[in-house]
Amino acid sequence: MPAIPILMYHNIKHAPPRVRLRGLYVSPRRFARQMALLAWAGYRGLSLADAMPYLRGERVGKIAVITFDDGYRDNLEHALPVLQQRGFSATCFVVSGALGAHNRWDAAELGVEKPLMTIAELRQWADAGMEVGAHTRAHVHLPALSAREAETEIAGSKQDLEDLLGRELGSFCYPYGEWGTRERDLVAKSAFRAAVSTRRGRARIGDDLLTLPRITVGGHHLPHVLPLQLWTRYEDRPRP
Repeated sequence: MPAIPILMYHNIKHAPPRVRLRGLYVSPRRFARQMALLAWAGYRGLSLADAMPYLRGERVGKIAVITFDDGYRDNLEHALPVLQQRGFSATCFVVSGALGAHNRWDAAELGVEKPLMTIAELRQWADAGMEVGAHTRAHVHLPALSAREAETEIAGSKQDLEDLLGRELGSFCYPYGEWGTRERDLVAKSAFRAAVSTRRGRARIGDDLLTLPRITVGGHHLPHVLPLQLWTRYEDRPRP
């Protein structure tokens, strides 16, 4: 079965001096080169929603799914123009309770407060043909919550964003990549059609659409790593 890479980005920006976890940052220039590589290799860059027919095996084509976690303003400023230039779509997974704020969940650990999109900026992203996905209300550790609290975070983030944008959301991202049977079932109960984790690997037709694996695109990687991630078994692990 053909492998479908689902790329995971966070910040499209030059990493600030002395910031921890520099791998979360991909520079705008490198991002543009990576999108050029996809186009040169014959890939269509798609949002998770646009990729669903391929992931379900209903359509065949050379695609790469492009995702961004957390909803940073630099996604709008630096990634969106490149995506539009290439005719690509992408998904941004947004923390609904932090719009217009910053990364409260890891700012102390990273040593930097990173601005998140405002409601108006998120609408710009959506109006440009990009997908908005849910990433809980507060970027929480879902397995640490009670079932009721976890459901509120999952279903509540979907409802929050649908109310703000006036459109249905179908995609979810597990914060920190943490999920189990309970979290997966709550995502299904909340009527999401697809969800991504941080489990390493390329997606394949027949995978559980609510626990899809992804490929981390790190700013600390050398340029040759992305081709290995896309075209070889570099990212693949034995399937469960």
